Amino acid sequence: MAPFSLMTAGVSLLAKSFNVFSCTSILARSTRILPATYFSLGKSLSTSTSNDGRPKAPMNSYFRYLVEQKSFVVRQNPAMKQTEVNRKIGQQWSTLSPEQKRPFEVAALRDREQFKKDLEQYQARLTPAQIEQKAEERRQMLAKRNAKRKKRELTSLGKPKRPRPSFMIFISEQFDKARGHNMVAKVLSMTDDWKRLLTYQKQVYIQLAEDDVVRYKNEMRSWENHMVEIGRVDLLREKTIADRKRAAKKVTGAKQTTTGRKTAAAKSTAAKKSTDG
Repeated sequence: MAPFSLMTAGVSLLAKSFNVFSCTSILARSTRILPATYFSLGKSLSTSTSNDGRPKAPMNSYFRYLVEQKSFVVRQNPAMKQTEVNRKIGQQWSTLSPEQKRPFEVAALRDREQFKKDLEQYQARLTPAQIEQKAEERRQMLAKRNAKRKKRELTSLGKPKRPRPSFMIFISEQFDKARGHNMVAKVLSMTDDWKRLLTYQKQVYIQLAEDDVVRYKNEMRSWENHMVEIGRVDLLREKTIADRKRAAKKVTGAKQTTTGRKTAAAKSTAAKKSTDG
């Protein structure tokens, strides 16, 4: 996706199935719905390559429209926040008819086809080592993205926060009083202050940290039980899963032992009756 710093660039509306006259007539009808909107013909909004020479994927039809409209909306509403600007343009886009959206879709499709050709040429120039390196970079990127997604999911499900060590509790309480003009300087000054604390002074924070561990264990126990109830066993810790398996095995073993004793007792009773008879 092209950066938003290119928002003053024009949208290319020329395609094989459209001539200049037909595109211009469509744009004229569009501007009657969105006054003062302007469009530039003949330019692509996609950046040619990234830093490593790989072609960048072009913007889709909506983002092309967003780029075109952004400068106009900002000029008309200088005090409007960025999120509100994007929301307003999104509402405008949703009101456009298929005919009014078509020039943006045509331009996006043309750039997409060109991107595919450029990507094939780029990949053909790569050596086997470079291909493997790119594949590894992609695996790492996907792993990082999945980790972030999972963290957001766990947060939304209310997973308890991990306990803080004593030093971190000290930092959180003393940060406003710390010396220094930036974060690094403040942390360094607090590290020195922590080292100078007497044993009984540190003990206060050590006790708070121990209490926080107890809090975390209790909250995690309740949270994991809730995850089992809603069918999200996949979110349990490995230790919890192992403990549940051991507990289930013990219950199964106890049931088998009880059943075996009952069976043996029944056989013994039956044999005794047979002997007495």
